Amino acid sequence: MLKIDNLTLHYGSSQILNGISMEAALGQVTCVMGTNGVGKTSLLKAISGTHARSGGMMELDGEQIGKLPAYALARKGIGYVPQGRDIFPLLTVKENLETGYACLPRSEHKIPREVFELFPILKDFLHRRGGDLSGGQQQQLAIARAMITKPKLLLLDEPTEGIQPNIIQQIGRVIEYLRDQQTMAIVLVEQYFDFAYGLADKFVVMRRGAVLKQGTKAELTREELVEAVSV
Repeated sequence: MLKIDNLTLHYGSSQILNGISMEAALGQVTCVMGTNGVGKTSLLKAISGTHARSGGMMELDGEQIGKLPAYALARKGIGYVPQGRDIFPLLTVKENLETGYACLPRSEHKIPREVFELFPILKDFLHRRGGDLSGGQQQQLAIARAMITKPKLLLLDEPTEGIQPNIIQQIGRVIEYLRDQQTMAIVLVEQYFDFAYGLADKFVVMRRGAVLKQGTKAELTREELVEAVSV
């Protein structure tokens, strides 16, 4: 579903990503791991178009993708749940969800029933402002909003950060459900090792803006991964 080759990214004169090559397959969770500051979030920003890549090739569902802005990539099927969630604090939960309609034809402007099945709290809080929700509830809202866009590729940046344990478990179940639907590829950036290891089908370990190693669970042992992501 996603293939990138020799992707580079700069912030001003500083090069942050150095020739990243990786793939994320349909119906699989590809987990990007590494210590703080190695470029994981920058990689998701480059894939989503939030920060334009400097160079390299990106292919989505067999189509080569140019350096398009984020809204154009969202319409092509890239859903992005950023670190910090970026929900609209003054809009209601319902209005936040409806912002996902921008990627869809008018005939599909409705909130799927599965959103409320996966995140029942959102149905109870439809008319509550996003800024009044707890961190865990905002994370559920951010993931639900991305689901509404019907992504081919879902990018999740640190979905467990600052979240209470029961919500972490729920988010894990949602990621498993989305993977098992076989309708999207999922790229997960996650520092919580056990959470990431339990969900991932494939790992991409980064160090200093480059890929240190990558492979499936069969190809990389738990011990190798722990060592690779340790400082």
